[in-house]
Amino acid sequence: MARSVRVCPLIKGHLRMTCSPGWWHQCARNWRRHGRSLSGHEKRIAELEARLKQNSRNSSRPPSSEGLAKPAPRSLRRKSGRRPGGQAGHEGTTLAQVARPDREERHEPGCCGRCGAGLAGRPVTGVERRQVFDLPPVKAEVTEHQLIERECRCGHRTKAAAPQGAEAPVQYGPRIAAIIVYLYIGQFLSKNRTAQTLAELFGIPLSSGTVAALTARAAGKLDGFLQQVREHITASPVAGFDETGFRVQGTLHWVHCARTGKCTLLMVHTRRGKEAIEAMGVLPSFAGVAVHDAWAPYDIYTGTDHQLCCAHALRELQAVTDLAPRANGAGPPRPPKHSPRCKDWPPRRPSRAGTPWTRPR
Repeated sequence: MARSVRVCPLIKGHLRMTCSPGWWHQCARNWRRHGRSLSGHEKRIAELEARLKQNSRNSSRPPSSEGLAKPAPRSLRRKSGRRPGGQAGHEGTTLAQVARPDREERHEPGCCGRCGAGLAGRPVTGVERRQVFDLPPVKAEVTEHQLIERECRCGHRTKAAAPQGAEAPVQYGPRIAAIIVYLYIGQFLSKNRTAQTLAELFGIPLSSGTVAALTARAAGKLDGFLQQVREHITASPVAGFDETGFRVQGTLHWVHCARTGKCTLLMVHTRRGKEAIEAMGVLPSFAGVAVHDAWAPYDIYTGTDHQLCCAHALRELQAVTDLAPRANGAGPPRPPKHSPRCKDWPPRRPSRAGTPWTRPR
């Protein structure tokens, strides 16, 4: 809507009497043109100011983009009035005694607690059971595989074949390799900290290169498993899709994710859009409900239903709260008197212009 330009009636009348009609109409057109231009500039300024007010709470910007100036975390949940901890009816999990322990230790009293007489051979009147759950001492177990070679009557010598997992003269077994992959991939430890953990807990000397080599070897055996994960996610009724920036040797790459409640598929690709989505091989043949952040390339797949991620929906609502124009410049619309939130609002007060602060119509 163009901005209206108001001129003092006295000046307008004087101009009508002293100036030609053509000059007056030209001035009126210029005023209207400048009004429209000013309205467009004000709209652009409002958009830029709203962009400056965006943060990781009310937009899709990641927290890492804000540096040290990021706002303090603030939960959108309101107080429920319930006490912290487990609620009534909650089925908790606690440590309980077992019927058959792995080992039993008997502790005898030394003497009578009243007269001091010895109690050896006296009848047992009660046993109090106390159980301690702990891990046994753990150390690496070395198994030597001896490949026997025998000579036949014909003079030919035959040596036994090495079993699977003993291809080299010295190597780590499958259990150690599984722990390394679990700590490095599952628990996100660095290569150095993974090697340090194995050395301190089990006395196994490792290098960061060994951690990388064992992880790469394990990844090379997941071809069939990855296809099973793709098929499971593709056949699911609901799946989530997302992508985020990732540095690989100083170059920007993208980590793409497809997930359900049971399986998560991750892939690193140089591109963010359709090329990477096609390479992942899930969304092109997915027919369920795809939950994502409304990134435009997702919308080209029309064979699936699309749903905005609830976290992004909450951010959009937070943006409305943070960036929407305030009523009469004095704050957001006041809740009704009967609302329980009304007690949290300050009392009504007149604005600077002297007009009572009222609810917008």
